Amino acid sequence: MSAFVIDAFEFCRNNGYREGTTPVADMLRLAADCADPSGTITWSIQGGQTKQGYPSMTLSVAGTVQLVCQRCLAPFGYGIDSSTMLVLGKNDEDADEIEEVLDDESIDVIVGSHTCDIRQLLEDEALLALPQAPKHEVCPDTKLMDSLKSEKVSPFAALKSLKPE
Repeated sequence: MSAFVIDAFEFCRNNGYREGTTPVADMLRLAADCADPSGTITWSIQGGQTKQGYPSMTLSVAGTVQLVCQRCLAPFGYGIDSSTMLVLGKNDEDADEIEEVLDDESIDVIVGSHTCDIRQLLEDEALLALPQAPKHEVCPDTKLMDSLKSEKVSPFAALKSLKPE
């Protein structure tokens, strides 16, 4: 069994803890959303129980990934720093019941597994931390955008030529 495959229920019952660093290049889905696969993601996963006694895992991911700015199309470093709690159900019905009992949108309830690959959970958390439309706070090079603004022609300009004098 891989070092990343755990019995999620046993991990929670024993208050398990793991941490590490994974290159972005090894997270294929995350790397596909990045401008380049450089950088690393530091992560931790802590097992435990909710106050209601349900098995839970807290996942944390942090690191800098290279994204493409949607305004100027230049790559830039985006800092990920995210943490979430996952509560485990035995099956879909159990997960639905737990979700109703907890009634908390900030907690995700998933179906647990005795052969859970935590790499997938960690990569999911990193992907969910990415913005939908990544962009610089202030773009460093605005020449492309400035050239588009200066070439802006009114769609009604062509109609003026059709107007009789």
